Amino acid sequence: MVLLPSFWKMLLFTFAPLLITSNVIAQSNEPRQCGSELSPDEVAKMEAAFSNDAATLGLTSQTLDAMKRTIPVYFHVIQNDTSIEGGNVPDKQIHKQMDYMNNAFKGTGFKFKLKSIDHTTNKTWFELVGPKTTIQTDMKTLLRKGDAVTLNVYTVGFKRGTGHGLLGYATYPSAYQSNPKDDGVVLLYSTLPGGSRPDFNLGAQLVHEVGHWVGLYHTFEGDCDGPGDYVDDTPAEYIPSDGCPIGRDTCSGPGVDPIHNYMDYSYDSCLEEFTPGQIKRARTQLATYRDNKN
Repeated sequence: MVLLPSFWKMLLFTFAPLLITSNVIAQSNEPRQCGSELSPDEVAKMEAAFSNDAATLGLTSQTLDAMKRTIPVYFHVIQNDTSIEGGNVPDKQIHKQMDYMNNAFKGTGFKFKLKSIDHTTNKTWFELVGPKTTIQTDMKTLLRKGDAVTLNVYTVGFKRGTGHGLLGYATYPSAYQSNPKDDGVVLLYSTLPGGSRPDFNLGAQLVHEVGHWVGLYHTFEGDCDGPGDYVDDTPAEYIPSDGCPIGRDTCSGPGVDPIHNYMDYSYDSCLEEFTPGQIKRARTQLATYRDNKN
C-alpha cells in the first residue's frame, strides 16, 4: 500500500467511516481516543530494551504457556460532586466492569480481583487530569497502592486540559521501574458498563487500557510497513477503526483489519478478542517488568 502524508492520513481516519456503505453499524460523532500513543522513536527504544531484558531472563515457551496471574485491582473514583454526572460512580458499575474485564481476559492467564474502592472529591483532578501533568502526578502519588503487579484504576472526567476528549490512558510495564508511582490506568468514568458515553459504555475501554498496561500496542501501530504492534498474528492496519467496519482492509498484507481486537478503536460492541500472539507478548512483558518488582 502507498503510504499517505500524515495530513491525508488524518483526513482518511476522519472521513473513511463515512465512505463505507455496507456491513457497518452507525458511526459515532466522537471516535475512541486513547492517550497511550507513543512516537516511533519511543516504540523503537522500548522494543530494543525489551528484547534485551527478556533475553536476559531466558523465558521458555513452556514457562509462558503455564503462566497464570491474579492481579489485585484498586479503583480510585475521582468525582466533582456526589452525582453520577459528577463522577460518583456506583459500586455496581465497578463490579460489572470487573466482570467484563475478566471475561475479556479469559484464556490469557490473567485474572483481576477487586481489592477496594475509594472516592475522592476533587474538582481539579476530575476535570484536568491528563497524561504527563503535575495534576495527575499529585493524584497518583497520594492514592496509588500496591506493587508492580497491582493495577490501580482512576476514573475521572477529562473535562479540560491535556486530557480533554480522552476515554483513557495507561502506563506501560517497562516504565514502572523508573517511576512506580505513575503506574496505572486513568479512565473516563462514563465508559464503565451502563455509563453515559455513547458507543463506549460496555466496559471495553478499560480492557483496552489494561492491554497497554500489560505491554500491548495499538493494532494500527506503525501503519502498514515494519513491525507494527510487534505481534505476528494481528494483521497490519493503517488507521484506527471507528464503528464496526466489517471487512475493512487498509493494508495490502494478509488479513483484513483487526477491528474486533481490543487494541483497536472500534465501538465496544464490536470488540471481542486478543490474539495468541498478543497473549504471549503480554505474558512476556509481565514476566520481564512486573513480576518480583517492588
